[in-house]
Amino acid sequence: MKHELKLYCDTTRLTDLRVFLNDILRDTSLSDIEQHQVTLAVDEVCANLIIHSHGCNPQEYIQVEVEKQNGILKIEIKDQGEGFNIIEYKEPEITQVKKAKRKGGLGIILVKRIMDKIEFEKIGSQNTCRLFKNLKSK
Repeated sequence: MKHELKLYCDTTRLTDLRVFLNDILRDTSLSDIEQHQVTLAVDEVCANLIIHSHGCNPQEYIQVEVEKQNGILKIEIKDQGEGFNIIEYKEPEITQVKKAKRKGGLGIILVKRIMDKIEFEKIGSQNTCRLFKNLKSK
C-alpha cells in the first residue's frame, strides 16, 4: 500500500510530515530509534528542498510517497524545484565544519548514514529522491 502526502513548502508544515511518517513507521519492524532516524532523514531532505529549492513558497509543494514492499521501506520525495542530487554531494570533513563553525552541512551526511540506499532522478522538470531502508522480519 502506498501512502502519499502533499507537503506545502513552508517549514511550519514539516510537522505534518513527521506525523505522516510516524503513523506509517509505527507499523514496521523498525525500532523506535530507527523510526526516529528515518523521520530525521526524510525531514532533512524535505527541509532542504523547502528552503533551498522552493524559497519557502507555500504555493509550491513536495510530494512524499511511502511504500513498504518485499522487506524494504521506499520513500520517494518528488518536486519541481531546483534539483539537488544528494548522491553527487561531496561531504565536508567534519573537522573542517567544526573549525569553520558552520551551522549547516551535516544533514546530508546524516541522511547518507541513516538510509541503506539513495537514488536521485531528474526527468524533465521533476526531481525524485528515493530513500530506502531495509526492514527486519517481524
